Amino acid sequence: MSFGPPPSMYTQSALAADQSRSRRRRRLLGVLAAVVAVVLCVGAGLLWYESAGRTGHSDAKAAKQAPDDVRDGRESVEKAPVSPEGQIVVNHTEDILADKFRYAPGTWATDKIVARTVADWIAGYRVGGSMDTDNRAWKLDLDGPVCAVSRDVTVDGRTPVVIQTSGSSCDQVLMVDLNTGKKLWQRKIPSSEFAYVTNTNVALTRGVVAIAWDQGSAAYDTDSGKRLWNTTLATSQCHDTGYAGGPALLALVACKQAGERTYRVEKLEPRTGKVAWSYSVSKGVQQVFLPSADPPVLAVAAGDVSVTDLITLDPGNGERLATISLKKYEPYCDPETSGFFGVVDKCSGIVTGRDRVFVRSKDADDPLKPANHITAFDVRKGTVVATFTGRAFQPVLPVRMNGDHLIVYRGSLDAVQPAAIVDWDPRTGKETPFLLFHLPTEEDKPYNGKAEDDPRFSVVLYQHGRAFFAPYRLEREDTRKAGPVISVFGIGTAGLEH
Repeated sequence: MSFGPPPSMYTQSALAADQSRSRRRRRLLGVLAAVVAVVLCVGAGLLWYESAGRTGHSDAKAAKQAPDDVRDGRESVEKAPVSPEGQIVVNHTEDILADKFRYAPGTWATDKIVARTVADWIAGYRVGGSMDTDNRAWKLDLDGPVCAVSRDVTVDGRTPVVIQTSGSSCDQVLMVDLNTGKKLWQRKIPSSEFAYVTNTNVALTRGVVAIAWDQGSAAYDTDSGKRLWNTTLATSQCHDTGYAGGPALLALVACKQAGERTYRVEKLEPRTGKVAWSYSVSKGVQQVFLPSADPPVLAVAAGDVSVTDLITLDPGNGERLATISLKKYEPYCDPETSGFFGVVDKCSGIVTGRDRVFVRSKDADDPLKPANHITAFDVRKGTVVATFTGRAFQPVLPVRMNGDHLIVYRGSLDAVQPAAIVDWDPRTGKETPFLLFHLPTEEDKPYNGKAEDDPRFSVVLYQHGRAFFAPYRLEREDTRKAGPVISVFGIGTAGLEH
């Protein structure tokens, strides 16, 4: 069953307006909080660096991954920079008309480039240890608007994108080299007439690009673009709705029987689509996300539209290992893109390691207490094994694995305490600052607006010693005015890079 043709990506909807108003209310509260924070926390950020030390991940060694492997933070370890003092390495803005917005669903970074999709094009911007603020390296015009993007990138910097070239159908997939902007191949997706921006998902695993929508699925070889397998709904009551990629390939399968929608999760052999094992999700679950394929982790909305629990599975046979209640947590599995561009594997409040899953807590009600925390759960047992606590007016967000450590973004709501990228060892509790910096605000005129760092509205990346902030949607804070807004903002070390 399809969701029907999507609304225009370039028309302001009532939902979008509500979200924009909600965001402005939160920012007003943030300003009020900042006034209090300045009084309470003057100098706290400066003291923290001295007390935390900067030895970092000295005993970790980066594993060698093949060029066509999917980049994995558990295998590629970031080292502490020479200096944690941050400087701007990219600052790209886009002109937005009054009362308009543009979707910008994809953001990826390599060692040379940070790339963004906006509407019907992709652009790459050079990054480095200089003060260049907007150095576009390339632009790739697409044959239609972007429908779906993968969160993953190959080790050598390639990623797939699904686009809409015919009416409202998401009918083409292409592979892009993010370092050069070159389109490596482009293929028509078979039986894709009911693939829409609201129901199309794409995932990347080693050697395979997999795409699913409500009435079909298809897989392609990452190097040649050759189609490996595909399915159509036909008379089946079950269909793949989306995939999670990375080290393995998981399929989320939805079935509709007697008016009731049920789900199961399948581990697939990527090149054949053959099912290795299957796990049936309990009845009554309204929605399922796949934040991790290996180890398999499910985020489920049990009897509610919001995610209520995590379920961890044995990667060998798919048997349930543990259930983790998320009553006090904020997994952020439904970002501001409102169901567009593929959200099955996108939960920005969850990061999964080899044997730990890290989840962001809900915000604290008391402004004088730590803003929130990150809890590390044992994947097999579901028990709490460590906690990383934020500070008053300084919320924390899990960003990615760094070997067996966790990269954390610690925000700041005032102009005194710096925001930070921190490496955290959950086994020892040791924190190592990687970057200390301030993000521009609306008042910082040279930088054309605020660099959004709220995970509900923006992606936060850390790659090759740089932190990047990029909103899912480009829009003016005051929608009555036209002008530039920040599309992607990057911070690197002010010291000499390794």
